[in-house]
Amino acid sequence: QVQLVESGGGLVQPGGSLRLACAASSTIFSVDTMGWYRQAPGKQRELVANITSGGTTNYADSVKGRFTVSRDNAKNTMYLRMNSLKPDDTAVYYCNAQIFTFSGGFWSSGDYWGQGTQVTVSS
Repeated sequence: QVQLVESGGGLVQPGGSLRLACAASSTIFSVDTMGWYRQAPGKQRELVANITSGGTTNYADSVKGRFTVSRDNAKNTMYLRMNSLKPDDTAVYYCNAQIFTFSGGFWSSGDYWGQGTQVTVSS
């Protein structure tokens, strides 16, 4: 079974930094695009940043220049470095990945989500 496990959330003061990590695991698989999404109370889930297997990145305008997404393909792990955090960044952050699995002689693809990690920016 495919699993995405997030870590690194917590409470930080405005202007502070955090680093999130998301590790993908399965028996036999290949990981394509990975992304971070967030959902604040009363709001829809929104894309924060994503990164392809080749390293091409994309950011929401609200985090450009402050957040950096990266990945280690050998470890099937994605990271989100968040600097200059603001109270508006407070949300549950979710990891998403497009993953190919191999079973019974066939490849199949799926869209997977982590369980979410809380990030709270407050003084």
